[in-house]
Amino acid sequence: MELRDEAESNRKSVLIVEDEAILRLVVVEALNDTGRIIYEAGNGIRALDILSAHPSVALLISDIKMPGMSGYELAERALALNPELKIIFMTGYSRDPMPDAMRRAGAQVLYKPFDLEKLCSMVREIVPS
Repeated sequence: MELRDEAESNRKSVLIVEDEAILRLVVVEALNDTGRIIYEAGNGIRALDILSAHPSVALLISDIKMPGMSGYELAERALALNPELKIIFMTGYSRDPMPDAMRRAGAQVLYKPFDLEKLCSMVREIVPS
């Protein structure tokens, strides 16, 4: 674990939160090619556990509509842990206005279906290696 912690301090990490396992797997596989450390969670509670255990996470990519805890709720709690955290929301349903707190935090929205290369490009831009 010590080697992993040292590696994490030298590379930026990304957390993918998506309740649909197949979509989460596709996104994780695509982002593995960006050279970042990728964590994944299927729900908000697991995501908060990961964020607490890995303060090096620089970018949260989350679905908005999830059972239990919405992506907006997750992001609000995640920002309380790390105010510098960058956020991208993925959604196929909601074109509702983003909450003011998320806009002020600079969160971005990517509408499903999206091009994986576009997502990878956004990650490279937001979290330079």
